[in-house]
Amino acid sequence: MYQSGGEGTSVIPWIVLGVVAVYLLAGLRLLYQYQRGVVFTFGVYQSTRPPGLRFIWPVIQTMRKVDMRIKTADIPRQEVITRDNIPVLANTVVYFKVIRPEDAIIKIEDYIFAVQQYTQAALRDVVGNHELDFVLTEREQIGDAIRKMVGQETGEWGVDIESIKIQEIELPAEMKRAMAKQAEAERERRAVIITSEGELSASDNLRQAAENLSKSHGALQLRTLQTIRDIAADPSEKIVLFLPSDIFGFGARAAPKE
Repeated sequence: MYQSGGEGTSVIPWIVLGVVAVYLLAGLRLLYQYQRGVVFTFGVYQSTRPPGLRFIWPVIQTMRKVDMRIKTADIPRQEVITRDNIPVLANTVVYFKVIRPEDAIIKIEDYIFAVQQYTQAALRDVVGNHELDFVLTEREQIGDAIRKMVGQETGEWGVDIESIKIQEIELPAEMKRAMAKQAEAERERRAVIITSEGELSASDNLRQAAENLSKSHGALQLRTLQTIRDIAADPSEKIVLFLPSDIFGFGARAAPKE
């Protein structure tokens, strides 16, 4: 009986060592390079751990891992009204990242959802302060204005807004038809202007050519013969006779006086 009691006593230290080993192993945490660990002791914030193999005291301490990489949040398409009372559908994308992990965990429950909701509200405010033409042509400026507005609020949460891009702005069907008609009218106007400018340039060239030919009687006759040759090269049923422009003048000069 004495020997069996001694064997039982010798086993207890091994049991204790096993329990301690399991307890210590349970406190190991692995943080990747893009992660930070926010540690709480009895529910109170203690520290923010860097990447690597870290240890916390199980039961006494807890750790919340925070991803520090840039995140992308797709804002659902929503209807916004411009300052000139035109409804449009806008689709936006937000790029943001956590810069203070402890604030992102302590000060806001779900910072990703909060960024999405706040961006939606800022989009309505910014677009509502501008007319449709500005919204369609200055998307980048609209995105920067939204980023500044959202960044002022999210900075307190430890979140930095990298950029906000407006991917798509969809107009109502009747507005699309009106803009298509306006674009077609603009194209026709430009075509008329280009045609008139071409005719004006051609008339100037013809006027200069006529002035040059009128200065030389022989040049005018050569031009007439060249025209006759070009017409003769393409046979037709009509015969065109070209008479010198001064033939009638010659006849008038040759007529006898009474």
